[in-house]
Amino acid sequence: MRFLLLLSCLAVQGSVFAADLAKLDFGTVREEHIMIPMRDGKRLSAYVFFPKGEGKWPAIFEQRYADISSAGSRKAAAKFAEGGFVIALVNYRGTHESEGVYRGYRGLQWGELRDGYDVCEWLAAQPWCTGKIGTYGGSQAGYAQNYLAVTQPPHLVAQYMTDTGLSLYHEGYRIGGATKPQRFIKGGAVARDIKDNEAMLREWDQHPDYDDFWKDEDASLHFDKMNYPCFTIGSWFDFMCQGSVASFIGRNEKGGPNSRSQQQLIIGPWLHGGYPKSNKIGELVFPENAFFDVYAHMTKWFNHYLKGEDNGIEKDEPVKYYVMGACGEAGAPGNIWREAKDFPPASTAADWFLQPDGKLAPKKPSVPSSSTSYASDPAHPMILNTVGFPGARDARAFEEQAEVRTWTSDVLMEPLEVTGRIKAEVFVSSTAKDTDFVLRVTDVYPDGRSILLVDYPLRARYHEGFDHQKLLVPGQVTKLAWDIGWVSIIFNKGHQVRITIASTGAPYFEPNTQTGSPITHFVTEPGIAAINTIWHDAKHASRVILPTVK
Repeated sequence: MRFLLLLSCLAVQGSVFAADLAKLDFGTVREEHIMIPMRDGKRLSAYVFFPKGEGKWPAIFEQRYADISSAGSRKAAAKFAEGGFVIALVNYRGTHESEGVYRGYRGLQWGELRDGYDVCEWLAAQPWCTGKIGTYGGSQAGYAQNYLAVTQPPHLVAQYMTDTGLSLYHEGYRIGGATKPQRFIKGGAVARDIKDNEAMLREWDQHPDYDDFWKDEDASLHFDKMNYPCFTIGSWFDFMCQGSVASFIGRNEKGGPNSRSQQQLIIGPWLHGGYPKSNKIGELVFPENAFFDVYAHMTKWFNHYLKGEDNGIEKDEPVKYYVMGACGEAGAPGNIWREAKDFPPASTAADWFLQPDGKLAPKKPSVPSSSTSYASDPAHPMILNTVGFPGARDARAFEEQAEVRTWTSDVLMEPLEVTGRIKAEVFVSSTAKDTDFVLRVTDVYPDGRSILLVDYPLRARYHEGFDHQKLLVPGQVTKLAWDIGWVSIIFNKGHQVRITIASTGAPYFEPNTQTGSPITHFVTEPGIAAINTIWHDAKHASRVILPTVK
């Protein structure tokens, strides 16, 4: 109580109106800029939106390192506040107007600093708050919510996460073992002092593997401490769908009594981030039933949990997922919602093997020796000119490049449903000690379009796991096994399934130097070229594993 009283007194001193920002018309909603104090005396910048009138309201907050002062963010928060909530947008410490040293997500977790906990409890102690707190937001704000749940703030009641993550190593710093240096270097623009970001990256370089340093940022190790109802949104065209699914499963099966059996999950044909979730994604237009109004549903969720409204939302089926079908084809199966009590649904693991003739088929290859090779040169990478996952788009421009290889099934005579996590086992060799392999799965339409569904890279040095490195022996065949991604789709009759493999695709996948040298954000060496080989014969039967549903 003494700590909460101190926070309240300090906050009054830091409370100011957002005078320096462009004035916006929020209707009846009032905006205030508040510097919220943390336990170490530093203050976090928050833009807080109050409903019309006087009284007590439940509060809902979002934490992120991205700018919270943009007109779009403020208008969206104000609109949300009209539902009878105080909405607070809060920046991580050391970013934008928030004080302190920027160290990424470190201040949010269960160490000496617990910024999420302190924000939650400060809001609950305010005279305008009922003491009931919720949290919302996606991606970086999804991580923040998982970290917050572990710290168990007593006034937190319920959460609402979108396209979320659990382990910064697996879903942020490393993507399949590959680092994205330029992404994190450019990301330093959010820091008040750019030197903070550089120091953080150099600290990361001292921990290239999944060690105790990174376990301190892995919320999946602490599901037992999460004890709150949560609605989680996942998107099929998002590599972070793995975090959304894992959050739902972990909280539902391993969480506390207020967590188990009180989780809900929806997964639709959407891209990462964004409210609402549109039915127009990439180059595809799904039926209007794919549209999901996030704010309307989120308001109903928090009306129940924060206001006690008996609207029945807690009785909805725990899982709702969209089974995608062909777009623009009348009568095509799929493009429907299914409801379930758990996820993933039962499926049969079906092996589809890479064939010597470039085909993809359920039959295991029988030839004694067969392989496909291509060049991998970090100085001359294949081009994949995107900053975000290019799902729901035609991938032919990438597939047709010189050092990219594809395997395609025969035309399907019957529809094929694939629902679950696609996995791969590929036998490879290289003239280099280390290299990357990117495997993509696409739906090939009768007109030739190759629509990207999922892809995922694997840095070869992590083929035995992310907790240690083992370089390749040049020329020696090595088995790689990794998860490619979650999907639910019915490949229509007349379509084909395609697997694409490459080792470069810049700038989206930053090239591996292939020297076997330590991974660093501050790359100085040019790298070396290599010849990479995919094996597909009786002894080395490379395959993708499709979770099929009858």
